[in-house]
Amino acid sequence: MSFRTASAFRSKQVHAVFGLLMVVCLAGCSVKNFAIKEIASSLAEGSGSAFAQEADIEFAGQAIPFSLKLVESLLSAQPDNPDLLMAASSGFTQYAKGWVEQPANFIEDEDFFAAQIQYERAVAFYLRAYHYGLKGLESRYPGFAEEFARDPILAADRLQVADAELAYWTAAGLGSAISLSRTNPELLAQLPAVEALGERALVLDPDWNLGAIHELLITLKAAGTGDPDAIRRDVLMHYDEAVRIAGGASASVHVSLAEAISVQDQNRVQFAELMNQALAVDPDLYPDNRLAILIAQRRAEWQLDRVDDLFLE
Repeated sequence: MSFRTASAFRSKQVHAVFGLLMVVCLAGCSVKNFAIKEIASSLAEGSGSAFAQEADIEFAGQAIPFSLKLVESLLSAQPDNPDLLMAASSGFTQYAKGWVEQPANFIEDEDFFAAQIQYERAVAFYLRAYHYGLKGLESRYPGFAEEFARDPILAADRLQVADAELAYWTAAGLGSAISLSRTNPELLAQLPAVEALGERALVLDPDWNLGAIHELLITLKAAGTGDPDAIRRDVLMHYDEAVRIAGGASASVHVSLAEAISVQDQNRVQFAELMNQALAVDPDLYPDNRLAILIAQRRAEWQLDRVDDLFLE
């Protein structure tokens, strides 16, 4: 799964949020609860994002932990607030992907043990994101978590259109943890749960977030078992759909396909073409997706630099 920015960190309501924080600090219980609800709503609303539009990856990465701890502080007062649980699930997934796991990828060849420490941190963040997401679904559908543990497909079928985003982040958090924990049988056994949430989210809102659900399924399908030809058809279908929906605004979709298929097929030409397609996306043409584009392009450059290590010829 490649990095995507979404609704965890909104900018349209920043001044309102910090004004309401003063109310939280000073107010009595009933006013405090109202203020927290207003803050949570502000974090969940709006189409603009200061983080998504940021051009400096390191600057964004230094700021995000503050936002996440703010969300967790508010959750300590309202642990079942659905907007805060959404923000926590999406935020920890994105932070782990862009600022913990990917940098660990970059240093692994030079410092294996340091990379392993960062991978462990990433798994912890992903699982935190997953549990926040699962709790968010439980807050909407009491009994969901227990049913999900018994029968993920049946539980996921309860979800409605408004749940697609939270289903995506819950799946992405757990799926990313699994991808870094291939020797953990307990986590590996939960892969069907990831697939159930991803497939249900796709049914509910296939165009969400520039085709991000299709992109998630590129990775999930490629990692699956079964008829190789059928798997390839599914992967390419999800890629084509993600590209169509994004309309040129996604670099990560090309990286996802290259990593999922080209390396496996030892198709060096296709790999280079896809990575160069990612690098050709102009982030300034799509400011609302600028940060995600830049992070994907950084990964594409890294992969092209190590291409001789990935292909035998």
